[in-house]
Amino acid sequence: MQVTYLESAAVLIESEDTSVLCDPWLVDGAYYGSWAHYPDPDFEPEDFNDVDYIYVSHVHPDHFHPGTLERMDDDIPVLIHDYRWDYLADAVEDLGFEAIELPHDEPYDLSEDTHINVLAADGCDPELCGNFFGCSWYDTEADQTGSTQVDSMAVIDDGEGTVVNTNDCPYPIAESSCEKIKADYGDIDLLCHQYSAAQFYPQAVTNYDHEEKIAERDRVIREKHELALNFIDLFEPTYYLPFAGEYVLAGDLAELNEYTANPPRIEAKEFFEANTGEEHECVFLNSGEHIDTVTGERSAPFEPIDQEAKQRYIEEELAPREFEYESDPMPTLTEFRSYVPLAYENMEGKRANIGFETDTTVVIPLVDGVCLELSMDGSGFDYTTDLDLDDYDDGWVKMDVDPRLLMRLFEGPHQAYWADAKIGSHIGISKEPDIYERGLYNCLGEFHADGADVQATASHETDASVADD
Repeated sequence: MQVTYLESAAVLIESEDTSVLCDPWLVDGAYYGSWAHYPDPDFEPEDFNDVDYIYVSHVHPDHFHPGTLERMDDDIPVLIHDYRWDYLADAVEDLGFEAIELPHDEPYDLSEDTHINVLAADGCDPELCGNFFGCSWYDTEADQTGSTQVDSMAVIDDGEGTVVNTNDCPYPIAESSCEKIKADYGDIDLLCHQYSAAQFYPQAVTNYDHEEKIAERDRVIREKHELALNFIDLFEPTYYLPFAGEYVLAGDLAELNEYTANPPRIEAKEFFEANTGEEHECVFLNSGEHIDTVTGERSAPFEPIDQEAKQRYIEEELAPREFEYESDPMPTLTEFRSYVPLAYENMEGKRANIGFETDTTVVIPLVDGVCLELSMDGSGFDYTTDLDLDDYDDGWVKMDVDPRLLMRLFEGPHQAYWADAKIGSHIGISKEPDIYERGLYNCLGEFHADGADVQATASHETDASVADD
């Protein structure tokens, strides 16, 4: 087989009789415009309209990117894991593609000789998932079958070689699925695995100074590298290709690039070569270049990018870009307040469902000097015009968001997701104490109200007021 590295987690896997384009994020603008590529790709999505299949590992926009797929031939079938929920299948089909949902660990024939096997990151074990991420929180009353994770991994084999693509699957949650693959397939020719951090931390933490951000950036890089070594040790591949999670921040967020846990690829290459045995060869490829998984032959040697040229590109090309939401009208305080009661009700439903409670107060600046205070223990919400974080003795999390994006978040997932805005570094986060309460952000993901419901509520209140008069 031949594997071509494109961008981030996008790779093209070709056997003699079929081809699969994996996780095609090929144009800038993921995560509401903040994620871009460097170098700028010299290919277009349309260039891959001759592939036989597209495989999408999960719903995050650097893997499932509507802006890329909208430019591709929707006659290409899209392979996805058969998740418990149909959110990814529905999103794929909304773009006009056929979504082929593949059950966990059941090989699917792509052609006579080539097969794909898609496995859930958590091995379809909700209890395993919950041990690490609380994924069973999503719906404690649902039928506990199927994966509760958002990630999947894939094995593609053609009888001569085997490629394992773990995408963003986190270790150790994915360990059981990896062990199953190793037991079933034996020798692995090429392993594609994540090695950097596709997250908001530490660049979007607003109460860290420069030195703290640099220190945390370096710590996270080391942590991600060391986690990646587990995949290499387990699979024992002939070749391994660190990839995924590679991006550059654009627009007003461009100044945060020095703090993202995405090291220069040459530095990552040096780490892996120094920490793996000679029997496993580290492979880095420039965009558009490929490796033959049987012979190890590359189309071209790896050439590290010029970091000074990258910085010039960031300053001259990426930093001036505007995000789409920046063209929205600035919302008023009255508009925000109309969403809050229904949004809080939705969030409370989520909080009760997962059984989460904390004394931490979430503080969200709105407009005109007014801040929203959200309790996470069921005691309600309030507004303040005299914010003093020292008043929150039991802890606080402050979330600074452009009001125009904040309105989209209040309007709900059809406009914007809290999780995607956070990963995209659009939300500046500060907190005291400096701990990450996963359940808090899980609940906050439901802090939204459908615009139609808000209008209906406002209309009802107006009618009631007229009747009272």
